[in-house]
Amino acid sequence: MNLAIRTRIKVCGITRLEDALAASALGVDAVGFVFYKKSPRYIEPMKAAAIIRALPPFVSAVGLFVNPEQSFIDEVLSCCPLGVVQLHGDESPEFCQAQARRVVKAIAVNSAEDLQRAKQYTCPILLDTKAPKGVYGGTGQSFDWSLLHDFRHKQPLILAGGLTIANVKNALSHRQWFALDVSSGVETAPGIKDDAKMHDFVTAVQTVDKDMANKGI
Repeated sequence: MNLAIRTRIKVCGITRLEDALAASALGVDAVGFVFYKKSPRYIEPMKAAAIIRALPPFVSAVGLFVNPEQSFIDEVLSCCPLGVVQLHGDESPEFCQAQARRVVKAIAVNSAEDLQRAKQYTCPILLDTKAPKGVYGGTGQSFDWSLLHDFRHKQPLILAGGLTIANVKNALSHRQWFALDVSSGVETAPGIKDDAKMHDFVTAVQTVDKDMANKGI
């Protein structure tokens, strides 16, 4: 049995303390806070800070930004103890490298050409579904995962976009992802998480991991 197989889980778009605590109790590795004002999951930094400080130890807090000014990231970091900055816009490799926190760079995908953008970056990459112009993630739609057949990156790879309990097994059949990033798939409304959906999602990921480990994959 290969005990090394474990897919990490991030629940993104947290807006309520009770959802963050419920996700943490299920054993998720990270919770995400959206600092993009056009998003229906946007949260004020001070409110996010209060939630983060109530998290149990070893649960990472991730801040999601879209084409931010550096001053805005710095402002958020001054009140929010974030462990990771997740950049979802058109941020350059140089901008990513200049951050004071660990960075995950999101790449929007709907073609093989989109995947080539990832080669510019030396940080972990999150692959998400390309949304309509002006929209950055949170669409609840998946991209064509068969595009990933020959895709490689030296840093950890994270999958997002339309993940639900129904497609976890399919998602993990394409590769051993470092993590899955779920948002709308565990919600009743944007920013409002559902305890039962989160439980079922975490269980589904753990079940697939266990099956793969037992098979020696």
